[in-house]
Amino acid sequence: MAFAAQHSRSHAGPRPHRFRRARGQQKTTRDRVVDFVIALILLLIVVAIVYPLWFIVIASFSDPAAVATGQVNLVPKGFTLAGYAKILTDGRIWTGYRNTIVYTVIGTLVNLVVTIPAAFAMSRPEFKPRRIIMFLFTFTMFFSGGLIPSYLLMKQLGLLNNMWVFILPGAFGVYNMIIARSFFEQSIPEELRDSARVDGVSYFGFFFRIVLPLSSAIIAVIGLYCFVGHWNDYFTGLIYIRNQDQQPLQNILQMILLANQTEQGSAGMTAAQSQNFADQIKFGIIVVSTLPLLVIYPFLQKYFNKGVMIGALKG
Repeated sequence: MAFAAQHSRSHAGPRPHRFRRARGQQKTTRDRVVDFVIALILLLIVVAIVYPLWFIVIASFSDPAAVATGQVNLVPKGFTLAGYAKILTDGRIWTGYRNTIVYTVIGTLVNLVVTIPAAFAMSRPEFKPRRIIMFLFTFTMFFSGGLIPSYLLMKQLGLLNNMWVFILPGAFGVYNMIIARSFFEQSIPEELRDSARVDGVSYFGFFFRIVLPLSSAIIAVIGLYCFVGHWNDYFTGLIYIRNQDQQPLQNILQMILLANQTEQGSAGMTAAQSQNFADQIKFGIIVVSTLPLLVIYPFLQKYFNKGVMIGALKG
């Protein structure tokens, strides 16, 4: 009977896990079709995202008339730097770059100094008032005083025509704090705090000596969010700044565009020529304003790719 049982097991066919492994190594025609469709969809998405950016770059180097008539598709035609010459020879753009770099660097540092400690405090279960404080924080995400009360507040605080209007009102971001809090709750083991308590480490020591070194990913992600937000800030300069020497880059580029439209209109150009040249300046302005971000992003990409998974379900 033992021999019969062994003989029956030997002819019972492959074990289930072996069968699944062998089947996983061989793709059927249906699997190949699905893979092809997925790859095609992803390729179309990439083209839909990359081509508009590429078109802006080549259009900024092309003859405005060729761009207007649809002759520019994949490569520049009628290579010219007239648009960049108009932009870069205007002395105001360097003032805008200087102001934006100052506002962005200081603003990002202030954001991190304020947001990261607050997120750590909100992540600690022994901090009893955190639910009430979190509700108050979240409330500000849905309700605000409005534009006119905000303007009057900035005026009373003396922030009009002041660089700190770009930094202090948005120093604390509730959304960024929630992201950082989720990171601390899920990625910092409670055993680390227990070990630090046994060694006599205070909360400040635990935060600065243990938590921060383990939080490079979330710091880079929050820093990137804040950096891009400050760099692209256009509304603040438009509403609260009247002194051109304190205007950020985005507002300076708008003034350059409007000034060149007026100059070309009064220089004897036809309406079509003036509009085409204005469009070329627009393309150049987009490249000039986004180039620093494109240069910085590759250095933070590895942190950003890790940070986007913060808050995801962990199995």
